[in-house]
Amino acid sequence: MIKIATYADRKVALLGLSRTGIAAGHALLAGGATLLAWDDAPAARERARQCLGPAAVIDDPAQIAWSEVASLVVSPGIPLHFPKPHPVIASAREAGCEILGDIELFARARAARTEPTRLVLITGTNGKSTTTALLGHIVAAAGLPVAVGGNIGTAVLELPALPEQGVYVVEISSFQLDLTRCSEADIAILLNITPDHLDRHGDMAGYVAAKSRVFDGMPAAGTCIVGVDDSYSRHIRDDLHADGRPVVSLSTGGEIAQGVFVRDGTLCEVEAGAVHPQMDLRDLPHLPGRHNWQNVAAAYAAARALGIARGQICAAIESFPGLAHRMEQLGHIGNVRFVNDSKATNADATARALSCYTNIFLILGGVAKSGGIDALKPFFPRIAKAYLIGEAAEAFSATLADVAHVICGDLENAVAAAFADASRQDEAVILLSPACASFDQFENFEARGAAFCASVDALRQAAQAKGGAA
Repeated sequence: MIKIATYADRKVALLGLSRTGIAAGHALLAGGATLLAWDDAPAARERARQCLGPAAVIDDPAQIAWSEVASLVVSPGIPLHFPKPHPVIASAREAGCEILGDIELFARARAARTEPTRLVLITGTNGKSTTTALLGHIVAAAGLPVAVGGNIGTAVLELPALPEQGVYVVEISSFQLDLTRCSEADIAILLNITPDHLDRHGDMAGYVAAKSRVFDGMPAAGTCIVGVDDSYSRHIRDDLHADGRPVVSLSTGGEIAQGVFVRDGTLCEVEAGAVHPQMDLRDLPHLPGRHNWQNVAAAYAAARALGIARGQICAAIESFPGLAHRMEQLGHIGNVRFVNDSKATNADATARALSCYTNIFLILGGVAKSGGIDALKPFFPRIAKAYLIGEAAEAFSATLADVAHVICGDLENAVAAAFADASRQDEAVILLSPACASFDQFENFEARGAAFCASVDALRQAAQAKGGAA
């Protein structure tokens, strides 16, 4: 656990007591802060009382004397600006109280330590979890001390204190970036930007501005790594160049003058004008599809910036075991392959998954994002049938129109119906790639993916009991 010692004997208010908030509470208490904590959900408050103990004062914040509070630490899931700020945030802002998040706390704690470590921040609309996990795998394979977390897996303030030359590989969301002013990252990666979370950022300009903050506060020698296959990211890359910042460009759409690109499935590095082909990406078992080429290119570029040798990087990429809930291969039952892509919480991510397969029996739905599933229309010919769940089912049904589909209500029914249909095919793929947030029926995408895996396991056990192939 990271200890935040900068607030010793000072009051800190904490808003939001989910995974990130609890981690922040532990880190602040360990550093000697007086903690005033709150969550609107009674169950979260009760859980916090058990986790944080009596040292944390968990009480309605309406009566807080903001003049006595050093900072308000906000969990990233709580609205900062749009559709309207949480009342506690509004009160703190009116009083001039500093408002920040867990990444900023982590950066301050890291700067206060005497042991030099390195920090890699990774953001983007899609691919950031895979890139984070892959880079962590590469760094570990190279024999360097590494800790992986942030928006993926372990909350950043629950990561261990690394020894000298240790590397923190941290996924950071746009919500976290809104709460971060100076991360002091040694390497920052922006993979891509497509419309997402517009309800939280107001509009596309607000979302782009949040993503660009990943480069704020970096040291002069820090390395900026930017995917240039979309116009928003290219514009950010150009601004960084104009400011004289060191930038490595990434592209999967063709050769570039300087950086890392993928040409015909081959990963290439450009150095001093010379192109150095590295490895064939087309048959990596746990990184399927063209969309993963950008993730590999980004992880490769970051590993090179960390000083890891090319051969070590390529060997680690080949041994990468994959990421749970992101194009996770669950094997076959008879002629049917199962793929868990619960991490696909927007249409762009689902489009990437659909590009990898044909004869797809697709499970999608939940809480729809702006634009619905219009972006999937070019891939409709790949869908044999769709099985709709959650709040978005009726709207998605209208968009699918002539594509065969059925409204199933929940995930368990969808899996059963999809398997009944797919098992009659010579070869088929049942793909959970919802293009939606999960919050109508599940706590998060991990819980949704776990439920899918459990349903597949139940089908496999039933098939084995009947003597079927599994």
